[in-house]
Amino acid sequence: MDLHHRTVRQDVRELGALLGDVLEVQSSTEAFEAVEDLRTAAIDYRDGTLPSREPLRTTLGSFDSDLEGAAARAFTAYFELINLAEERERVRAIRRDEQEGRIEDSQTETIASLVESDADAETVQQVLDDVLIQPTFTAHPTEAHRKTIKAKLRAITQLLEALDERRLTDAERRKSWNHLEAEVTSLWQTPQVRDRAPEPEDEARNVQWYLENTLFDVVGDVYADLEDVIAESYPEVDVPKLFEFRSWAGSDRDGNPAVTVDVTSETLERQRSVVLSKYRDELKRLSGILSQDAAWITPGDRFEASLIEDRERFPEVTEEAEERYPHEVYRQKLKLMRERLERVDDVRPGGYRDPEELADDLESIDESLRRNDAESIADAYVEPLIRKVDTFGFALASLDLRDHQQNHTETVGELLERQGVEYRSLDEKGRIDALTEAIMQDADVVDLGNPGDVSDTAERVCKRFDALRRWQREYGADAIDTYCISMTEEPSHVLEVLFLADQAGVVSLPEYSGLDVVPLLETESALDGARRIMGTLFENEAYAAALSCRGDTQEIMLGYSDSNKENGFLAANWDLYRNQRRLANITDEFGVQMRLFHGRGGSISRGGGPMHEAMLALPTETVTGEIKFTEQGEAIAEKYGNPRIAERNLERMLDAQMRARHQSMEGPIKETPDAWTEAMGTMAAAARTAYTDLLETEGFIPYFETATPITVIEDLNLGSRPASRSGERTVEDLRAIPWVFSWTQSRCIIPGWYGLATGIDAYLDDGGSMETLRKMYERWPFFRTTLDNAAQAMAKTDMEIAAEYANLAPAELRERFFPRIRSEHKRAVDLVLEITGRDDPLRRPWLRESFDRRNPYVDPLNFLQTRLLARDGRTPSEERTLRLTVKGIAAGMKSTG
Repeated sequence: MDLHHRTVRQDVRELGALLGDVLEVQSSTEAFEAVEDLRTAAIDYRDGTLPSREPLRTTLGSFDSDLEGAAARAFTAYFELINLAEERERVRAIRRDEQEGRIEDSQTETIASLVESDADAETVQQVLDDVLIQPTFTAHPTEAHRKTIKAKLRAITQLLEALDERRLTDAERRKSWNHLEAEVTSLWQTPQVRDRAPEPEDEARNVQWYLENTLFDVVGDVYADLEDVIAESYPEVDVPKLFEFRSWAGSDRDGNPAVTVDVTSETLERQRSVVLSKYRDELKRLSGILSQDAAWITPGDRFEASLIEDRERFPEVTEEAEERYPHEVYRQKLKLMRERLERVDDVRPGGYRDPEELADDLESIDESLRRNDAESIADAYVEPLIRKVDTFGFALASLDLRDHQQNHTETVGELLERQGVEYRSLDEKGRIDALTEAIMQDADVVDLGNPGDVSDTAERVCKRFDALRRWQREYGADAIDTYCISMTEEPSHVLEVLFLADQAGVVSLPEYSGLDVVPLLETESALDGARRIMGTLFENEAYAAALSCRGDTQEIMLGYSDSNKENGFLAANWDLYRNQRRLANITDEFGVQMRLFHGRGGSISRGGGPMHEAMLALPTETVTGEIKFTEQGEAIAEKYGNPRIAERNLERMLDAQMRARHQSMEGPIKETPDAWTEAMGTMAAAARTAYTDLLETEGFIPYFETATPITVIEDLNLGSRPASRSGERTVEDLRAIPWVFSWTQSRCIIPGWYGLATGIDAYLDDGGSMETLRKMYERWPFFRTTLDNAAQAMAKTDMEIAAEYANLAPAELRERFFPRIRSEHKRAVDLVLEITGRDDPLRRPWLRESFDRRNPYVDPLNFLQTRLLARDGRTPSEERTLRLTVKGIAAGMKSTG
């Protein structure tokens, strides 16, 4: 059976032609022909027809500012459309593989692998009970699309889907194309660049959209598919909660003073309102299904008891329900349930106190349906809704608070000094002793609601913790129960947060703790000091008591972004890998369950790459079943914007985590050969030296400023958070996102590979063998994933284009840095090909096809951007065009930071 009527090539060709028509109508024939000249010159050079890019330069050189703007808009819009075409192709592949029964990393394969390994039902149940996957959405400024643009792109997606999957008449097809032309025209006429920076509320709404419009609908399907597969081989196994979604949008304060108490309050309120509305809609839909006549069914004691309780609770609503549905008890019950949902945030009594009460009502309906031989209805409509309630609760996504440790230290110092304790003058041991004593005593030490005359920083922190008590009381502790501490370097940094939570009444030891306090280890010193930091905390009286209240589970976050920026790609990956193993040993030693929180970015250099492979490449001893990781920017849209792709991503995550957990349970843990770890140690050390030497070479910052569009990126309205922590121009101060974004724009992605060649050569020069490296790649998931990710960054790098940006720097700086960078890249590519045995750095042919499709269209934007960057005294029109080239290149590269 042919599931589709179109191909990706047809979509690309016809969307490109449609855009050309719109360009000619909306701009001019001259603009259309100018863009065509650029396009053909770029394609002809890439396919070898032209010996140089001079025709492209000549064409650009003839453009006035109006044509430059038209070209930037045209190529940017082209990539927006091509991204949709490739998304549609991903959906085609998923549907074809499902139809033909050959989809990889599916629940069927997962369970088949457990059966093949002779896992019994008890083992499978333990695997499932251990697994909890927590994608955590962040508002970091890596999403280059405006919300309005995303809405238009979604409309185009739906039209493409109809053309591809539905059997249309000629008239219906013409109508669809008319609508498609209208949407593309509207896209052309809509500003691509924001006039203002998004507010934190905007970012929270953006994250909320994916939860509300995609994930809420697909989660039930993922569970249903898994239950069907498990029932065939392990009918006695129950599927527990496996997913929980969390968010930093509206609650992450690190470096963003715009995220206030009011912002977090509004986010909590809005998310609750959204999820309650979704449940009411679901119950209304269920009411259309459950129209059974009471004369034909036996509802059962549990259902009848719950219905009687609701009738007594709402006599007036009961009268209305009985009048409207005189013999339909399920509909009566659902009407009363909707009333209880209406009153969750109401002054009137009778609302659900928590999601468990809602789930209990649904389970009573589920049980009643099954006793009346209506399992098909229960399976299709009630069970998926129970899963949604279990997953999203009354919060939609639980919020994590986050702030920089320095702000807590400053606040605690001010507060305690007002009580006569010279906290800031104490050494680390003194601080730990003072905090422990304060936490363990019954009486409060400070009044967070009335801290007195304190600094702005201390006032903000006090207000936040004082509000935390109110938030948990109003929305439930689960709605906001985690506090992450950026740049944790000492045990006292963790105890400071515990102390503030204690003073707020969120913690009352030894009986209760409503907060997971999560250290974020992101610097080399913090990672190397993990034994000292965590061991001291686990041995501390106050912290041990708090941990006990939280089920002796310690969440530890690992920062990929700043670790990479500090140490370079290879060294950062190795540091993170070996320190994960050390953390596992530390937590095992103290009898603590570890949950790793992986602070991954969208780009390879910030921990990005295929999540499924990353999960399988984690050290076996760190796989406890629970895993948490950040999802950011364009990665959120790519993974969760389309329902079929979102469902597939959840399936692959579940497959990887179940396999990894089963492997870690089966043991014994396979030790990595000493020769391999020694090789990695040698390579990482040399790579770190090469990377830090580059950054510390005199003139590097001026080179970076002139050979990348960092100055433009800093002024883009991508997010509400500043691009740097203090406004200083240093690599240390610059946030990892604009750092990577700048190099990506210039097609010289050094954060993703620089130092790799030097590291490998150092190992080979030290007596290492290429054969060992080949075995490491073949048999060690960590090394294979690391090398493949670096290879992807290298494939996205284009040294010819990068040379255009290098030419923008003063000649002396260019000669000091660019040959060095180019040489490292060439050698890295050669070494990767030799180790992998491939003739292309990229392992996936479809990815090469995508790169080849995109490159000729990115090139004109790169050349236009460099021309504009070199131009002094740019007009407002030229500035707009320059900013638009950034958006276009980001869309073409499918990557920002």
